[in-house]
Amino acid sequence: MVISRLLVGALLLVGLPGVAVAAEWGGITPGVTTRESVRERYGAPSRESRQTVEGRETIQWVYEGARAPVGMKRMAVDFGLLTREGYRPALVRSFQLEPKSRIFERRNVVRGWGVPDRVGVREGQEVFFYTSGLLVYFNKDGTDAISMVFTIPQPESPTPSAR
Repeated sequence: MVISRLLVGALLLVGLPGVAVAAEWGGITPGVTTRESVRERYGAPSRESRQTVEGRETIQWVYEGARAPVGMKRMAVDFGLLTREGYRPALVRSFQLEPKSRIFERRNVVRGWGVPDRVGVREGQEVFFYTSGLLVYFNKDGTDAISMVFTIPQPESPTPSAR
């Protein structure tokens, strides 16, 4: 699943709210972790892409195959965040994990991040929403996470809906 351009633009412009703590995984915390820290922990990405969003250049690093973290099929890290202090091109804006089967089973997600703030359905799949900045998409039978999107903390909003 790909984060839509609208969400990317919104995250780019929202900035870091107050002192709220973001959801994190594997030493990466959106709004806190830098590109240098990601490189130190995970090495060079499998590929890098650049795009301009709202007039600012953003970078995405993708780790796939042997370069993906243990237990993951893929990890994509997006850099570039507009904060109260200005645009920070080296700051992690968001990242997405695509775990292998049975790595993040439903019960492990709840053990790791708690009970979700909201639960919704998108394209027939259950979605957990955490205001700390985590969206978890489950497989069709609702047992395994197939995609986990980590962002800066989000305000409470309506249940994620189908497009």
